[in-house]
Amino acid sequence: MKAFFKKIHTESFRWYDEILIVLMLAAAMMIICGQIIGALVIAPFNQMIEKDSTGYWEMFSMYFGFIGTWVVFMIAFLIVKKDRPILKAFWTAPRGNNIKNMGIGFLIGCGLNIICAIAAILNRDISLQYDSFHLFKLLLLLVAVFIQSSAEELVCRGFIFQRLRRGYRNPLVAIIGNALLFTSMHLFNPGASVIPMMSVLVAGLLFSLMVYYMDSIWCAMAAHTAWNYTQNVILGLPNSGLVSPVSVFKLDAASAKSSFAYNVEFGLEGSILAIIVMTITGLAIIIIYRKKKLLPFNPWTEV
Repeated sequence: MKAFFKKIHTESFRWYDEILIVLMLAAAMMIICGQIIGALVIAPFNQMIEKDSTGYWEMFSMYFGFIGTWVVFMIAFLIVKKDRPILKAFWTAPRGNNIKNMGIGFLIGCGLNIICAIAAILNRDISLQYDSFHLFKLLLLLVAVFIQSSAEELVCRGFIFQRLRRGYRNPLVAIIGNALLFTSMHLFNPGASVIPMMSVLVAGLLFSLMVYYMDSIWCAMAAHTAWNYTQNVILGLPNSGLVSPVSVFKLDAASAKSSFAYNVEFGLEGSILAIIVMTITGLAIIIIYRKKKLLPFNPWTEV
């Protein structure tokens, strides 16, 4: 009987300890600290930004500044003892964290974006023209975009997802809860409205399914990076409302129009088509990996 009440007390404590709004506020404070550190890290680039008329270094710095988020959360995981197990979820302890799944993630991110882009072109929503190709600059931007995209995965599919998995038995709480935070992080982006925010929510759910069913945050990081990079740096389209001044292709903004396949202000990911293709991909992940019965890595119980 004593053990029974002790168990109830422990579960009750965990429930109050893992309230979503509390976790979101904690994450928000650490993100702000990360932005401050990121600003200090990119400070040496300020002179280059001022002298660069192309806007390349400004774009690079914007993405690269998310290194501050990585720094703050890694320090927090090391200092806060109860969060320290989360570190294991970022390395090779989860069976799904491997090169193969990272490659699958890149293919999913690129593939979904290209499908949406082709549909928008065929529907005459957008017109793209070749601009330039500078391999070294593109590779540097790829690294910077990976830092930015993986930082968002670190916060949502790392910190929030794992803490909610610790506090609640039903995995839907973690899957949906972190997607809600992911959506809130984009509420103040240019062009944020109902359909774009629905699309961001579905993207958050898709990345969560990669973590839960594929046991791979690496896959989610790669897919997130590939989506942003393809849309913003390769195609030159708005990425969550933000337009890159440097890209392989350029958009004829004057002739662009919104439709089921494109959102003028938010980009491809603000469309109904994006919601559809991401939903289909998420269902495919559930069907394929549910059969494999791959249990997700639990950093709170596994050594």
